[in-house]
Amino acid sequence: MGLIVTGVCKVESEIEWLPPNLVPLISPAAGPPFLELSEAVHALGSRLFVQLTGGFGRVASPAVLGGRQPVSASAIPNYWDPTVTCREMSTAEVERLVQAFGDAAEIVAEAGVDGVEIHAVHEGYLVDQFAISLFNRRTDKYGGDLRGRLTLPIEIVQEIKRRVGSHFPVSLRFSVKSQIKDWRQGGLPGEEFQERGRDLDEALEAAQILEAAGYDAFNADCGSYDAWYWAHPPTYQEHGVLVPYVAELKKVVQVPVLVAGRMEIPELAERTLREGKADMVTIGRGLLTDPFWVQKLRTGRTQHIRPCIGCHEGCLGRIFLARPLSCAVNPTVGRERLYALEPVRDPRKVLIVGGGPAGMEAARAAALRGHEVTLFEATDHLGGHLVEAAVPGFKHDLKRLLDWYEVEVADLPIDVRLDTPVTLDHIYDEHPDITILATGSHSRLPRVPGVQLASVATEVDLLLGNKVAGDEVVIVGGGMIGCETALWLAQQGKHVTIVEELPEVMTAGDVPVPHANRIMLIDMLRQQGVKLSTDSYLAEITLDGVTVTAPDYHTSTIPADTVGISIGLEPDRELYDSLQTELPSVYLVGDAQSVRNVMGAVWDGYEVARAV
Repeated sequence: MGLIVTGVCKVESEIEWLPPNLVPLISPAAGPPFLELSEAVHALGSRLFVQLTGGFGRVASPAVLGGRQPVSASAIPNYWDPTVTCREMSTAEVERLVQAFGDAAEIVAEAGVDGVEIHAVHEGYLVDQFAISLFNRRTDKYGGDLRGRLTLPIEIVQEIKRRVGSHFPVSLRFSVKSQIKDWRQGGLPGEEFQERGRDLDEALEAAQILEAAGYDAFNADCGSYDAWYWAHPPTYQEHGVLVPYVAELKKVVQVPVLVAGRMEIPELAERTLREGKADMVTIGRGLLTDPFWVQKLRTGRTQHIRPCIGCHEGCLGRIFLARPLSCAVNPTVGRERLYALEPVRDPRKVLIVGGGPAGMEAARAAALRGHEVTLFEATDHLGGHLVEAAVPGFKHDLKRLLDWYEVEVADLPIDVRLDTPVTLDHIYDEHPDITILATGSHSRLPRVPGVQLASVATEVDLLLGNKVAGDEVVIVGGGMIGCETALWLAQQGKHVTIVEELPEVMTAGDVPVPHANRIMLIDMLRQQGVKLSTDSYLAEITLDGVTVTAPDYHTSTIPADTVGISIGLEPDRELYDSLQTELPSVYLVGDAQSVRNVMGAVWDGYEVARAV
């Protein structure tokens, strides 16, 4: 990597206080650690920028502010809780904020850091709230027309240059288009709407003003918290979705332009540079998933690059849960030394039953450690639930993950036996030292009249084509899988209604669906005309549709010629229950232990294989 940019660091904590475990504060005490980091990065031939922020403003969750009122450019509603109004910062406070950027830049420059990136006229954070007219209603020097609203980022770069020197690079994180359709409402790709934030024309004008002010590069993307699925593109966004917008920025500025937004597909990254649409490609999540991305590309091993699946479960989702950042499909992220796979001194015979993600990960990790691994799979293919989950076009990244596992398994000394349902006799005949059961899960069915009718199908059957949906479809269950199945059917022209017991879809479970993924999926359902029947309990399935009951016991009928069941999965523990007392060292992983998501399965498989 030519340039490494740190995670965001705050320049002050008095005007806006945030928990230090959420966003670290740049203080004199940060100098020595940054010195060690910069020396290590330089020794390895790269360069280091520190990302500096003035704060979150209206997008700071009241829950993390410790009872403090959020601040902003003006008295506007908080994003997370619109009943909370932000306090408008005084002119003196804004001027102190500018000085704090200079203080922070001096600290990191003295530590040998090569430059800073200002966070930002981007994503609707505090500095961006000054730049966008929807949020900035000020009448002092920091408000008014575009030039006035850009006074804060202009003063920031000028203060840094004055304090550290004109030679010190200052990059700007910059959103080319806010994609705000309305307060707390984004616009989808291809959707026509009136931009309430910063539109493309204003962005191009702003970029030229900011370049003249002294910014040395633009690290560009799109989006805002109101349209978070642009700033943090989930799996439903196409790879390179931001390139067309950033290419327009490249035409009007002379300084380098960097492009983000799911750019980790090598062919896409190379084409973007070759066509002159950007000067540098930035990769975030893709390098968490596979830190050896560059090395594998250089050595012609691109098929071995572990793919990011755009789920946000291990990275952004864990930050929201106040847990250390990691990766759903790379459990070592953030704990690389602690979780490294150590070669075994005494190789053991490891038998794995089940070729889903948990079983494949366990086989891969155990083989890398030097164990003798045999993997049994009852069907004629590997993948488990990844197979049907990857059917919709917007879930193609799961197919990339499955392809990667097949390449890795084939490249390792793993004895894979397909079409082999395993019984107790099979296991006894193999004489394993260690048995790992990754037998997966099967669809749950509701206990209601009519569930056995021919018109009823599980989401697995619908996705795999075992049953074909009619034109009028009811999906029972508004979890993520139910919503994705409903979207997939609606994209085929079906009329779809989701029936969900809870007041909102995708709110069940201990681990929430990451915010960017959830709001984009809901917006896509709305765009496709999918109806949501929430607070509705399934009472009966009939030949004409379903009967549902509301909390007030009012009963209604929803017509349907196909009823899709998506109320969750049940662990398949039959083999484990009959085996656990028969052999030593028997482990249960993945859905067979506890039904979760891809992350739960992969982490289980890795954890057990790392330990045995």
